[in-house]
Amino acid sequence: MIKDKVVIITGASSGIGEATAKLLASKGAKVVLGARRTDNLKRIADEIKQSGGQAIYQALDVTQQPENDTIVKLAKDSFGRVDVIFLNAGLMPNSPLSALKTDEWHQMVDVNIKGVLNGVAAVLPEFLAQKSGHVIATSSVAGLKAYPGGAVYGGTKWFVRDFMEVLRMESAMEGTNIRTATIYPAAINTELLTTFTDQASLDQMQGVYDKFGISPDRIASVVAFAIDQPEDMTINEFTVGPAKQPW
Repeated sequence: MIKDKVVIITGASSGIGEATAKLLASKGAKVVLGARRTDNLKRIADEIKQSGGQAIYQALDVTQQPENDTIVKLAKDSFGRVDVIFLNAGLMPNSPLSALKTDEWHQMVDVNIKGVLNGVAAVLPEFLAQKSGHVIATSSVAGLKAYPGGAVYGGTKWFVRDFMEVLRMESAMEGTNIRTATIYPAAINTELLTTFTDQASLDQMQGVYDKFGISPDRIASVVAFAIDQPEDMTINEFTVGPAKQPW
């Protein structure tokens, strides 16, 4: 059941996060939106409310633990509980290692890895206390196989794969009823490419997305499907992409 579930979404200001927020709200979820661009969050929340849905938002830098803690508190104070957190914030400034774009390496680690850790650290006490909850995370097909230019990005997404699998196993062992779902998207048309500074990598990836890219609504539908399953069942992994892309 999606109706009345309280869902926190990180990276909610565009792309997959925005599409997911609108879809879940249309199905009766109470969505709590977090991202750095509050102007976008306000627009999305207003659109949801104008359509009869429930949405609130907060500025969120996932690399800062206190801001993750605050959005969980906002969800609880506003809606009484938290049922789902969708850890969707991410960066993909790919480049060859020889380009030595070390600032970008560390930025990806901070957002793609530490952002997941911070979100889980913020919400896990609530899930443990209520003995229920659902953690959903956006990895990537780069978290399943290696691609030139994606050493660091792929490494961060492999981390998400391992972390979410262990979370699932430990939750089962501890009897806390916490469900997990890791999503591995291929070419989905979002703002990921805007973070590239290596021109050759951008040109190559732009060509892939121009040829194959599909709407972020496709990932939103997967998130909704995962949440809508019976509480006693976890669908742990979804590899999702354009039918015509040989990723």
